[in-house]
Amino acid sequence: MNQLLEFIKDNIQITYILILSIFVGVEVIKSIPAVLHTPLMSGANALSGVVIVGAILVMLHSDPNDFIALTLGFLAVVLGILNVVGGFAVTHRMLQMFKKKK
Repeated sequence: MNQLLEFIKDNIQITYILILSIFVGVEVIKSIPAVLHTPLMSGANALSGVVIVGAILVMLHSDPNDFIALTLGFLAVVLGILNVVGGFAVTHRMLQMFKKKK
């Protein structure tokens, strides 16, 4: 627990950015009509790609003995990749609905 508090104290600016991005993300998603959620999945894939790159950069610049940063970075990479794969699957399925049947 002390390691977690020390990590937050050492990286307070990153913590503020994370909290602010959560609030901005909730407000952006809340204001989008439900009809547009599926077509916007491709845009969400691009955002998840940014999350993956950011998590990799955080892991590269963290101390090799800082297991909290490495664990959180790894978790962010895994969840970002799952989101990208799921987004492409949903987008592909949506596009299949508009194709003419043979």
